[in-house]
Amino acid sequence: MEVVRESEWIRWLRRAKRLIKLAVYMTLLGSFAILLLLLFLRSQPLPAAAIHQTTIIYDSNGEVLDSLHQGENRTVVPFKDISPWLAQATVAIEDRYFWQHYGFDLKRLAMAAYVDLKNMSKAQGASTITQQLAKNLYLTNDKTWDRKIKEALLSVQLELNYSKEEILEKYLNQIYYGHSAYGAQAAAQTYFGKDAKELTLAESAMLAAIPKGPTYYSPLTNYENAKQRQKLVLEAMQRDGYITAEQADHAYEEKLVFTTKEDRKDPSYAPYFRDYIASLVQEKYGIDGEAFRHGGLKIYTTLDLDMQKKAEEAIAKNFSNGNPDLQTALIAMEPSTGKIRALVGGRDYAKSQYNRVFSQRQPGSSFKAFLYLAALQQGYTPLTEMKSEPTVFTYDNGKQYIPSNFGGHYFYDYITMQQAIATSDNIYAVKTIEQLTPKALVDEARAVGITSPLQEVPSLALGASPVSPYEMAIAYSTIANKGWRVEPIAIEKIVDSDGSVLAEEKEQKTQVADPVASFLLTQMMQTVFEPQGTAHRVADRLNRPVAGKTGSTDYDAWLAGFTPQLTTIVWVGYDEGKKIDPVKDAMLAAPIWADFTESALQDQPPALFDSPVGTVSVYIDPANGKLATEHCPNPRLVYLAKGTEPTEYCTEHLPTPETPPKPPKPPEKPSFWHRMGKLLTP
Repeated sequence: MEVVRESEWIRWLRRAKRLIKLAVYMTLLGSFAILLLLLFLRSQPLPAAAIHQTTIIYDSNGEVLDSLHQGENRTVVPFKDISPWLAQATVAIEDRYFWQHYGFDLKRLAMAAYVDLKNMSKAQGASTITQQLAKNLYLTNDKTWDRKIKEALLSVQLELNYSKEEILEKYLNQIYYGHSAYGAQAAAQTYFGKDAKELTLAESAMLAAIPKGPTYYSPLTNYENAKQRQKLVLEAMQRDGYITAEQADHAYEEKLVFTTKEDRKDPSYAPYFRDYIASLVQEKYGIDGEAFRHGGLKIYTTLDLDMQKKAEEAIAKNFSNGNPDLQTALIAMEPSTGKIRALVGGRDYAKSQYNRVFSQRQPGSSFKAFLYLAALQQGYTPLTEMKSEPTVFTYDNGKQYIPSNFGGHYFYDYITMQQAIATSDNIYAVKTIEQLTPKALVDEARAVGITSPLQEVPSLALGASPVSPYEMAIAYSTIANKGWRVEPIAIEKIVDSDGSVLAEEKEQKTQVADPVASFLLTQMMQTVFEPQGTAHRVADRLNRPVAGKTGSTDYDAWLAGFTPQLTTIVWVGYDEGKKIDPVKDAMLAAPIWADFTESALQDQPPALFDSPVGTVSVYIDPANGKLATEHCPNPRLVYLAKGTEPTEYCTEHLPTPETPPKPPKPPEKPSFWHRMGKLLTP
């Protein structure tokens, strides 16, 4: 009997040994399998995560022009730029064992599984911060076992590939805080108008309370709910040793100052310029639309927001009682650098997004500037004379061209180029192109920056071929810049979300016209604002030297001009080809130009146009073009290329024995520009 019992005991021991060995083998095999799984997961790349970030467009002074986020406002910042209070508050309320676990909180997971099995559902959540990050980055919100398994595997991968600090950084940049704010930085700006690194304990606890229910716990819409949950967050922080009871009480009692509705309104200025920037980013720099809208780019532009507002104000002021269908365009550019400082593509962006700065319209007489620049470079001078009278031009093909002056006004006498520019004499212009040839004008226009198709016909001298205000800004800046053509710059730099520079513009200059000829033309174009000049009606609005040229057709009105600091082009007309009223509509371009130019430069002192080497100034008798003497009653200062000045003195007013001398007439009152020159000359 004892032998039998001993035998059974031995058999039991043997079975136990086998079970222990099996358990050991299974444990080793399981451990090995887990190790293989971990090694496999560690070797596998994580799926690509599309994290939408807000692209911000800045003006030249760092002011925000626009924020592009389309409902997902996010700016990713490094962990060091997030308040430690917010990190601690988030861990305390969301995942208190975050720093200890490896992606799972087993105790919470077991409890959640028990509740799910008991209720035969998958409603109970036990997600750690790592699991929530995995779901937000790579998965949907579907409550399925398949999704939960994927979430678990991805959580392990995150823990294997990143440090705890990196995981928490990604989480704090990813989660939704309500009101279109994603991530800590956007949330701090949205609720408190500050950066995430500046958040106080009280503010951090309030923000950490929101992700549980962004609508229900928003302090902007449900303050009492938010305060109750803020208290829970502070208690959790105290429980985990992050803060003392005294700190918790003080933070709860702290009065929080939230942003106003106006503060939270996304800035959006210069909409036509913004659209232009969007096209440049994608077409010139090759950045696709998705990266532009959601890539977290920082785009630094040349626009001066203050000048932009003044451009819009000048347009609104002068269109206050105008036809609502009448349109306008304005572009202002620094002639020395090519930087675009203001751009208005129409009167109301909400009604029409068509950017008229880039539309082609007939420039009228404003195109004559390029004709006279070509003439000056081929030996003409400001004193070159031609007769202003009705003229029929007949060409080799037998065709006739009969231009006329505005209002049928002719001098019926010889006039100088300077007079022709001031009064916009069409006969003088057509005679000039007839002598130079239309091809010479086309070549000159191309050189200074006109790229639109141009017809080699006599009427080109009067602006028959359409061009855009954008092109005119380049071309007129070339004149202002003494023959140096600069490439327009709208974007100075593009930086991606990691701080890498994707594009950066540098100034590009090319000498395309003679400096002396450009300066002489500039001097003559100042007379456009003097008495008898076509823009004299706005001279009283200006307090600085300016040069420019008006232009008008049946459908368009222009004023193109510049100071040494700024080139501005203004166009007025209708989109649908309707004729403009020659009195009401056509008269708007000049006052818009004058009001904008003076207000845009009000903080800059008046500046003279510097004369280059090779120019001389002489006083002449305007009656005969000869050098003036002390006996000439109305001497006029004229700038000329050295060597082209008159050599004869006027003798018509000298006293003779037969004609006793008469008391001299009082001299003509000096022009504003002459007086300004005297004032500014050292």
